[in-house]
Amino acid sequence: MIFPDETNPEEDVILSQVIDLAKTCESEYEHVIHVSKLTLRLFDELAEWHHLRHEDRFILQCAAILHDIGWVEGWKNHHKTALRIILETKLLPFDHHNRLIIGSIARYHRKALPVISHDHFASMNPADRKRVQILASFLRLADGLDRTHRGKIRDLACKIKKNRILIFCSSAFPAVEEWRGGIEKSDLLSLVTDKEIQIKIVAL
Repeated sequence: MIFPDETNPEEDVILSQVIDLAKTCESEYEHVIHVSKLTLRLFDELAEWHHLRHEDRFILQCAAILHDIGWVEGWKNHHKTALRIILETKLLPFDHHNRLIIGSIARYHRKALPVISHDHFASMNPADRKRVQILASFLRLADGLDRTHRGKIRDLACKIKKNRILIFCSSAFPAVEEWRGGIEKSDLLSLVTDKEIQIKIVAL
């Protein structure tokens, strides 16, 4: 189980409930925990750009753990199912506002990018839409970096340049599919930063 760097008993309880729901919904536990780790690394490494708060980091962690819960109803459109479950379930201790943020981040881990024609996205205020875009970009990319669900990318580090972001991913194994997955799912991060995303696999 992973917890925020600054331990908070209330957050510990919430995370336990989040993890329980992920397990109940048949999420692949090792995958979602690994993706959560990579997602938080992106958040931390790019902090000088996004200037978001610890609260946002915690929301992101919850969304990462829950991103595959839609699998309980099958693979097709599981990202949309995840949003619906997060909005409707009684097993999560969030108010509607935070459910909408978490669910939307989870929903955008694959397929379409956030657009105003999506009702749940349109219902947010501009500040929350921006938060969702940024946070979902981290989850989307991290999920791509674990495309094979084998946890090959052990860690990552970022360097922010004028026109690009370099992401160095360390792995003890060949990780061609992870590299491809990361490149394909870096689209939202590239959009919100207005920078090219370059991913390099570094051997451990």
